[in-house]
Amino acid sequence: MKIDLSGKTALVTGSTEGIGFAIAKGLDEAGASVVINGRTEPKVAAAVAKLGPKARGRAIDLATPEGLAALVAAEPAFDIVVNNLGIFQPVDFFAADDAVWDRHWQVNVMSGVRIARAYLPGMAAKGWGRMLFLGSESGYNIPVEMIHYGVSKTADVSLARGLAKRMAGTGVTVNSILPGPTLSEGVAEMLKDEVAKGKTLEQAGIDFVKAHRPSSIIGRPATVEEVANMAVYIASPLASATTGAALRVDGGVVEFIV
Repeated sequence: MKIDLSGKTALVTGSTEGIGFAIAKGLDEAGASVVINGRTEPKVAAAVAKLGPKARGRAIDLATPEGLAALVAAEPAFDIVVNNLGIFQPVDFFAADDAVWDRHWQVNVMSGVRIARAYLPGMAAKGWGRMLFLGSESGYNIPVEMIHYGVSKTADVSLARGLAKRMAGTGVTVNSILPGPTLSEGVAEMLKDEVAKGKTLEQAGIDFVKAHRPSSIIGRPATVEEVANMAVYIASPLASATTGAALRVDGGVVEFIV
């Protein structure tokens, strides 16, 4: 099986590091022309430099309507869009005020809503396209320490399913990918206190999974590359019969079989 994305253009939002960068790297290696996105020019430029000559960057905050308008003005069409942009913040439900909820909703959900409105019609007109949403196993296993985040990820999965139905018959597929605990830079930051006590990052990740996601079958966090591999396949022509799916890369954390 060979994935060839030569001639395809791809946007990966929130892709200067972590899962987003790994997906961008995978798409680039498969031949796509990739646009890296982040909020700050230095981080975007650094990520683009890592990918090489086919890549370009757009330093735009896509959590706002104005940011989306600026992106569309600069990049009017894509063949592949990966809605990876997202934040998470452990806050107890009773301490999470409206600002916490609204920030997670705007970044994790509305950025994808606006991007879908902007780019799906062009994909349909061409008769081919791929749109992916990064959900999370937390969309099913709502984490008690950040209910606001879990709700936003449930919304992403629902959005992808609804859009897949809306795009029926157009040659455009829409899917969501559900990572479990993954050793991204964000998770490394969350585990920094454990690392400071003398643990390796990998061991701290294993201990976190055992303590907080005991249903994990692999018993460890995934790597960003393991998540990216699923995204690259779903973005390819090989996945033409997969749409409206919530595809788990969660290490078996979610306790159901479909």
